[in-house]
Amino acid sequence: MSSGNRTFDLGDLKRILKEGVGADESVDLEGDILDVDFEALGYESLAMLETGTRIEREFDITLEDETLTETATPRRLIEAVNVQLRSVPTV
Repeated sequence: MSSGNRTFDLGDLKRILKEGVGADESVDLEGDILDVDFEALGYESLAMLETGTRIEREFDITLEDETLTETATPRRLIEAVNVQLRSVPTV
C-alpha cells in the first residue's frame, strides 16, 4: 500500500494496539490517552515493537526501534509516524 497523502491518527493507533497486542480490561483506550505514557496504558517495550511492526506494514514506512521505545505517549508516536508518512515520495 502506498502511503501517499495518508495520515496516521489516534483511531489508527487504537485499532493497531487492540489488534496486535490487545488491551488490558482496566485500560480505557477510549478516554483521553494522547498524553498518557504507553507504560501507564499497559504497553511495555515489546508490545510497542510489535505495534511498530504493524504500523510499518500497514502504512509502508520504516520506523527506528528508538522511535518505538523512546516515544512515551500516543501523541508523540502519532507525530513520528506522520513525519515518516510525509517523507515517503508519492508515486
